[in-house]
Order: sequence, then C-alpha cells, then structure tokens
Amino acid sequence: MTPRPALVVFCREPIAGHTKTRLLPHLPARDAAALADAFIVDTLAKAVKIRPARLVIAGTSESSVAGSAYFRRLKRRFAAELLDQGRGSLGARMARALGSFARDRGALLVGTDLPSLPVAALSRLYALLQRHPLVLGPSLDGGYYAVGVRGEIPPIFTGIRWGSAGVFTETVRRIKFAKRRLAMGPVWHDVDRWPDLILLCGYLRSLEASARRRSHHPCPATARVLKRLGLLPRRR
Repeated sequence: MTPRPALVVFCREPIAGHTKTRLLPHLPARDAAALADAFIVDTLAKAVKIRPARLVIAGTSESSVAGSAYFRRLKRRFAAELLDQGRGSLGARMARALGSFARDRGALLVGTDLPSLPVAALSRLYALLQRHPLVLGPSLDGGYYAVGVRGEIPPIFTGIRWGSAGVFTETVRRIKFAKRRLAMGPVWHDVDRWPDLILLCGYLRSLEASARRRSHHPCPATARVLKRLGLLPRRR
C-alpha cells in the first residue's frame, strides 16, 4: 500500500498592509489581512478533514515562523508542524517545502487563496498523489493552486514567470519533457484581485441560498469576514 503523503499548506502571515495588497484599493489594510487570515483558517480546516500523514504549515513571516505567535497559534489549533519557507523566489520556496517530504512519502502543497475550494476537491488531489508521481490543481488565472510530488522533483520551479498566465502551461510542458506521469485535479478559481473577490461573493450567495448545502459550507471563516464587511448578507 502506498504511504499517505504529507499535506503542506503554503501561506504568509497576514500582516495589515503586507497581505492581499491587490485588494487594498477597495479594502482597508486590516480588512484585507482579516480575509487572508480567514483563507488560511478555512484551508487548514479542510486539510485536517482529509487526515494527511503529516499536516505542515509552510509559512513566511517578518521574523522566523517558529517565533511567530500567529503561526504558533495555528500549530496548536490544527495539530500541525511548522516549516519556514525561507528566502528566494516563489519557485525556490515551493521546491524547498516539497523537498522536505517528496522523496519520502510524497507531499501535496496547496495555497490558501482558494477559500471556496471544496474539501472533496482537496481530497481528490490527495488521493491522486497516492497513485501518480505528479499532481497539479489548475486555477482559472493560468496558474495552479496545488502541486503534489512523489519522488524526484522535476525542473518545474526554476525559470518560471510566476504570476503570469502561462505558469500552468509551462509547468505541464516541462513535466512532459521530463517524461513524468501527471494527474490533474479539479480546476478552481483563486482570489487575488477585487473581481475575484466579487466572484467569490456571488458563489457564496448562491451556495448559502441552498439549504441543502449549508451544513457543508466550504469557507465559514471567510464568509463571516465577508458578512462583517457587508459583502455578503447576514442571515436573518
């Protein structure tokens, strides 16, 4: 039986003025940081539900992650391990986080900018990694929100124009060139800019209108913040 992989939640400490900066023209810095915190909490709550072999928070902070009161609280709340992303480009930091586990049991790394991602989608990605050496979760903006590796890490984290619309396509091209098998998870939408947040609010309105789905809300912490900000209606 294939060993269960680690699950690595990749995130930044939500500090006002330094987090979700592309929302700042529309939201005060403290509210953007509150949303980022809710995104992280909702992602970790889903990660716990799929019972990974190890739940790891790969964080970045103004100080060390181990010295961050914020990350220490998350560690206790979700019974997680802490890992510092370290310095360097996004690719270098992701490679470092995955490299700690990929050659052992494998690891699925997931970002926190997709608060509405259903737990079933995360569970699907995790299950795929137990059968395939590489897994990607594509996002609608042309990137990916999750990457899983079991075994040797192919050259997919260097020379990439991070943040561009071609990240996913270039990553797949490199995987094919390396002759590695790849499995795809569900496509989902992340929240970086104001239109993304409006899309999320519309999705959550339709979801909350369905009584059948209320007990399976994908992001209750995020919904609470959005209601406080007046972006979602409060339940009467």
